[in-house]
Amino acid sequence: MKIVHTVEEMQAIRRTLSGSIGFVPTMGALHNGHIALIKQARNENDIVIVSVFVNPTQFLKGEDLEKYPKKIESDSKICELCKVDYLFMPQTPTMYSNDEVLVKAPNLKSYTLEGERRPGHFDGVLQVVLKLFNLVRPSNAYFGKKDAQQLVLIQQMVRNFFLPITVIACDIVRESDGLALSSRNVYLSEEQRKEALAISKSLRSAAEHIGAKMLDCQTLKIQMQNIMKNLDIEYIAFVNREFQEIDTIILGNSIILIAVKVGSTRLIDNIWI
Repeated sequence: MKIVHTVEEMQAIRRTLSGSIGFVPTMGALHNGHIALIKQARNENDIVIVSVFVNPTQFLKGEDLEKYPKKIESDSKICELCKVDYLFMPQTPTMYSNDEVLVKAPNLKSYTLEGERRPGHFDGVLQVVLKLFNLVRPSNAYFGKKDAQQLVLIQQMVRNFFLPITVIACDIVRESDGLALSSRNVYLSEEQRKEALAISKSLRSAAEHIGAKMLDCQTLKIQMQNIMKNLDIEYIAFVNREFQEIDTIILGNSIILIAVKVGSTRLIDNIWI
């Protein structure tokens, strides 16, 4: 595995590559969720490139940019063990200049739910992903369904900008007890982690009720709220794949999304129906 730090070196390497290229962009602090993405990319492509870059433009004022976990040595070792070919680890001055051309996320999908609470967040996400796509020029790019809104926006950007890239949506990876893997789980105390299990429990309950033909979103929401009554719920949302709010579950075209705070730690989770 070769570690690359500069744009110029990444561009030079890319010119030498042939065959299919699988790309996994990350912000580091790699866990089993990232490993699942990397392994899928390894299975489906000739070359695998992973990026580790904590992107400042997607953090708003007062958010945890400085606290975001950085584990450069362990990230490198994980990528090496997963047989990654190239690990791109740039610094902020490498990726950004002082006066940037900006990318604007579409209003409908970016100013609801996560975007409503974090205005401008998805502008920063799309900006850095577009930069990375232009550098790596992958055949396939791998993203987890856990960040559902981000995933849908990236898929739209690829369509709208006519990028010759296939975005692969990968299932959420969970701990054995059901908690969705997240780099922020390290902030949870033992007691908070137990409380957080109500999140996935509420989603499983909703899925069971939907399987029994209960498709009314308001009824499902009340039941989920009851299961998570001890958590600080920011939202429980029911949307279609275009992130339009729905009143009735549409099988094959619905997502149930949750955002909660457990102590001071904000967690998100979802289920695709």
